[in-house]
Amino acid sequence: MEGSDENRGVVLALLSSGFIGASFIIKKKGLRRAAAVSGVRAGVGGYYYLLEPLWWLGMVTINAVHGKLESANLIVGEVANFVAYAFAPAVLVTPLGALSIIVSAVLAHFILKERLHQLGILGCVMCIAGSVILVIHAPKEHPIASVLEIWNMATQPAFLLYVSSVVVLVFILVFHFSPRCGHTNVLVFTGICSLMGSLSVMSVKALGTSLKLTFEGMNQLIYPETWFFMLVVATCVITQMNYLNKALDTFNTAIVSPIYYVMFTTLTILASIIMFKDWDGQSGSTIASEICGFVVVLSGTILLHVTKDFERSPSFGGSNSAPPSPSLSAQLCSGNGEFLKLSEEDGALS
Repeated sequence: MEGSDENRGVVLALLSSGFIGASFIIKKKGLRRAAAVSGVRAGVGGYYYLLEPLWWLGMVTINAVHGKLESANLIVGEVANFVAYAFAPAVLVTPLGALSIIVSAVLAHFILKERLHQLGILGCVMCIAGSVILVIHAPKEHPIASVLEIWNMATQPAFLLYVSSVVVLVFILVFHFSPRCGHTNVLVFTGICSLMGSLSVMSVKALGTSLKLTFEGMNQLIYPETWFFMLVVATCVITQMNYLNKALDTFNTAIVSPIYYVMFTTLTILASIIMFKDWDGQSGSTIASEICGFVVVLSGTILLHVTKDFERSPSFGGSNSAPPSPSLSAQLCSGNGEFLKLSEEDGALS
């Protein structure tokens, strides 16, 4: 039965990665269109994309345009991911997110014209190979009989220390680094998403397990802990969505996706090891294999990033060209619509 549950988790995780990876593309097209209309990009605080149908199309529908899949259901992807965590351990489900890197990088190459270098293709292959290694050596999930068990895991001193560290880092990134270098360094926005993402996955795992047990006849909705985890999920997802939109609007999709994946996966696996003790009972060789698999994935994502520097000399630049200067950011903040429309239509900032 446990093996069957893990197989379901793997399939759901693969489907989720495909949906989410494709949704990066359609959402970015929606962000571009919204920025061209309003004159204020999401990366500098604009929220006009909430009125853009194309952005919502990327969130809630699947649509084929010109014979190519140009939008994916991010909500469906996240739901599939949510269910996957209820059936399989986080250290098994999370690395499969590498598929979203492949999907988003390939679609960005053909649809957004963000060129994927040949070495970038090698990086994609490395991501897949590393994920396979991680899946093969993933630990078996320990059976959980109640949400109270998960609550005891979440309130252990080691995990509380991790949560406190994450909250402090997020506040520092949001209030100190984001206003100063958020639009020139991709690590700021993606760092906020990744830190909050590690907490959301732990809460999603707890909430998904609670709902699974409830559907099996053991009602977990009577416990306040279940509703607390639901509140944490909502808070983390809203924060992630906000800063992920900022990252996608400011930087190249082929850079945002792999960096976000590396940081998110690293922090999620770390959080899962602390909270659920996934490595307990595993041999040293198995743990070493998992670490090697993750290093391969990490190398692949770094290679994807480095190959984008072949197109632009400045590292960690914006999505269209060099990193926007303070004066350019000021122009965008002041709503210089004509300049923005020209830059979006030409596909490169002057």
